[in-house]
Amino acid sequence: VGVDIINSSLGYYQFDDPSVNHTYADMDGKTTRVTLGANIAASRGILVFSSLGNEGNNSWKYLIAPADGESVIGVGAVNKFGFAAYFTSYGPASSGAIKPNVTGVGWNTFLQKSDGNLGFANGTSFSSPVMAGMAACLWQIHKDSLTNMQIFRAIEASAHKFRNPDGFYGYGIPNFAK
Repeated sequence: VGVDIINSSLGYYQFDDPSVNHTYADMDGKTTRVTLGANIAASRGILVFSSLGNEGNNSWKYLIAPADGESVIGVGAVNKFGFAAYFTSYGPASSGAIKPNVTGVGWNTFLQKSDGNLGFANGTSFSSPVMAGMAACLWQIHKDSLTNMQIFRAIEASAHKFRNPDGFYGYGIPNFAK
């Protein structure tokens, strides 16, 4: 018996047709279609992760859907020293909810690139799947005793800024050993 986890490395706020673009007010955790879908998945027992976005050094700056979801773990990016990435989108959600929920290494990340070569790259598209993978290992250990939302809350509670969250780190970098 496995665990059910979804990771979304894509996010949305701007489209080819500007008439359907989202506003920051739409990033309230319950408005955009993709966020509604992610929240439904979570309500059915799936642990949902989403990249917060790479808009921090652009005019938008804020998180993107579905990372704003009330039941979605939005993941921001830090470097290997734990400093918030210059590009990572930030919160809070327009509802005031703490976002990102957590952060992980996504700045100057060593990985296999799409051309097959090894090298460094940046993006919350790297930090979110790392968090989802760690959560899968954690939940697998506790699959018979904890729900998706209990795992969600445990990840937040283990993070280094849990008692003092902010819009750059959220609750911070989780400690999965806790």
